[in-house]
Amino acid sequence: MDINSKEKLIHEIRERINDSIDLSKDYTDEEIREVITGEVFKASKEHYLSIGEKKEITDVIFNSMRRLDVLQPIIDDKSITEIMINGPDTIFVEKDGRIFKKDVRFESRRKLEDVIQTIVSKVNRTVNESNPIVDARLTDGSRVNVVLPPIALNGPIVTIRKFPEKPMTMERLIKFGSVTEEVAEVLNRMVRAKYNIFISGGTGSGKTSFLNALSNFIPKDERIITIEDSAELQITGIENIVRLETRNANTEGKGEITIRDLIKASLRMRPERIIVGEVRGPEAIDMLQAMNTGHDGSLSTGHANSTRDILSRLETMVLSGSNIPLDAIRQQIASAIDIIIHLARLRDKSRRTMEITEVVGYKDGNILLNPLYVFEEEGEDEEKRVIGKLKRTNNQMVKKFKFKMAGISDVF
Repeated sequence: MDINSKEKLIHEIRERINDSIDLSKDYTDEEIREVITGEVFKASKEHYLSIGEKKEITDVIFNSMRRLDVLQPIIDDKSITEIMINGPDTIFVEKDGRIFKKDVRFESRRKLEDVIQTIVSKVNRTVNESNPIVDARLTDGSRVNVVLPPIALNGPIVTIRKFPEKPMTMERLIKFGSVTEEVAEVLNRMVRAKYNIFISGGTGSGKTSFLNALSNFIPKDERIITIEDSAELQITGIENIVRLETRNANTEGKGEITIRDLIKASLRMRPERIIVGEVRGPEAIDMLQAMNTGHDGSLSTGHANSTRDILSRLETMVLSGSNIPLDAIRQQIASAIDIIIHLARLRDKSRRTMEITEVVGYKDGNILLNPLYVFEEEGEDEEKRVIGKLKRTNNQMVKKFKFKMAGISDVF
């Protein structure tokens, strides 16, 4: 059966189902699937359908009624890491670091809007013309960003960063070539010794995954507060964990809970460590102050193109929410952050750790950095994959006192 005939048949079967059942009743998924299967078998008496076609049509109709329509099979595909919907007729996906256009589309703009409302309502978010931009997540934790008209000119825009099936671990980062075993051991000791670590990198460089891997080095008997826009971290093995998530304002513009609000609230929860999924605004000052007031071992991430760039961005973030002099901000950053890990996505689409740098202090208006590990490229293989790895610099680590305080031997 050709595509047009199949789409027409699917539409006819769906219409018959809508006419035959009362959709206001609370049917189970099994009951709905049973009704669909019955109608598909009836249709197969008039149109020849192979077993595969029957299953495909049943799944398509079921997904349109109880799941996320044409989006569901794409979400279920574990090899797809990102989904980009540019209006009802255009869907791109990222797979193995490459972007492809999918040969699927929503039957109408209304159907795409219905799917969007299904997604955001499940996490108590609201998106409409007066509030056209929203961050949400799927039930599996995948990150969702929605932008509606009139802001989006070519229809509703949805971007989904797929949630990894398995939490990222340092063992997997070693396997992927992002870090070496030596570096993993160094980071393990730094996390246990409660160094404040900030992870920087561009979009898609793997900051959240790396943060997740680092988090699993935290001793299991500590109390952790995680703070995120959309809950993504998968920290396992720690019982005393509090997970906080921001909330958008309601339709009346009230009730918003920001990362800044959550950081302030977390300080009253007796945290041993605070993990902020990403800082991108005035909450940077609260994070820095938390790191400076007895909450050592805190972790966070931020967008930047280099280690030096994240320092400038942090300065800008703090300035956006306070009137603190720049000199004081730099001193605050220098005393709060111990280690910066910079990640990047290389030209072969691989995610690599580019630099691990110690923040050693502040002098003459500048934050002083001490690179400990730097990525050195050695060339390309026959498939144009970048060859290289993190290499130890000749610089000695300066701030070793936290290792001594924790009774952990350093490796420098």
